[in-house]
Amino acid sequence: MALQCGIVGLPNVGKSTLFNSLSSAKAEAANFPFCTIEPNVGVISVPDERLDILTGLVKPEKTIPTVIEFVDIAGLVKGASKGEGLGNKFLANIREVDAIIHVIRCFEDPNVVHVDGIVNPVKDKEIIDAELQLKDLETIEKRIQRLEKVAKSGDQSAKKQLMILEKYQIVLEEGKNARALNLSDQDKNLVPDLFLLTEKPVIYVANVDEESLTGNEMTKQLERVATDESADLIIACAALEAQIAELDTIEEKQEFLVEFGLSESGLNQLIHASYHILDLITYFTAGPKEVRAWTIRRGWKAPKAAGVIHTDFERGFIKAEVIKLENYVKFKSEAACKEAGKLAIEGKEYVVKDGDIMHFRFNV
Repeated sequence: MALQCGIVGLPNVGKSTLFNSLSSAKAEAANFPFCTIEPNVGVISVPDERLDILTGLVKPEKTIPTVIEFVDIAGLVKGASKGEGLGNKFLANIREVDAIIHVIRCFEDPNVVHVDGIVNPVKDKEIIDAELQLKDLETIEKRIQRLEKVAKSGDQSAKKQLMILEKYQIVLEEGKNARALNLSDQDKNLVPDLFLLTEKPVIYVANVDEESLTGNEMTKQLERVATDESADLIIACAALEAQIAELDTIEEKQEFLVEFGLSESGLNQLIHASYHILDLITYFTAGPKEVRAWTIRRGWKAPKAAGVIHTDFERGFIKAEVIKLENYVKFKSEAACKEAGKLAIEGKEYVVKDGDIMHFRFNV
């Protein structure tokens, strides 16, 4: 699954520094706006200690983690919805991602230029929100214009669509994001292909200095806003994360974290939070050649989950052999799990659970 999270924010808030820490695909980081013109894409391994446990038990030839893509998108400025700066390109790039990572500056530094001359995290957030809302409102109004005549002719489907679109219009005109509407999937399906920017799930990242790793007054302001939206807020120091990323071993990174009183890096928190907001889970395949993690949506049934490996697996699905991770850990091998009656044979209606170890039977 090619799932993408777009890293956005005003110019000079630390987006590219954060991206560079996440990925070996290095974006140019410089102290001026628009240094990242084309979106840089980094494919990031998802840290998962369960994969390490399975590798230790199976001892395969290779281990392959699941991945998620992060896209570093050009900085936005006020007026982007009307094409200011790199607005049109920026907004087109956001439209293509599954979730938004909104980086917001929460530190003072006279040597790093702020595009508005003053650091105000809530105002900065609102600038980007407003631009995305204006673009969404434009999308909604165009769709309404196309449907009004059809609805007046008595077309019931058009009338239903128009009712949903008008709900979006009211919310956006109130200066709220489309996701605040909390429409049911049934209602959303009535107006497909809207691709609204403010309906995408969002994680806010408060970029702080090294002295504010547990937060400061600016992050508190941002936290209140995120809480009102039921959105995740992660506090991270992009400059510090960049230093951690340069270390070679897990032991060195852990020592570095301990030195700063951190139990987990901000980047790991961000990766896990991205998984959470996209409602993703992981299942595993395990054998002597490889132990591998696979990403699927929560709630997928076995045939669809099998299709992530290969479309033939879904098309020709017969059964799935399933072992729970805790049983694999307890009995140490697939054969021992089978002998202990801990290998279940599941059919097409089985809903895959996070952490399942799967083997699929299929016809070509």
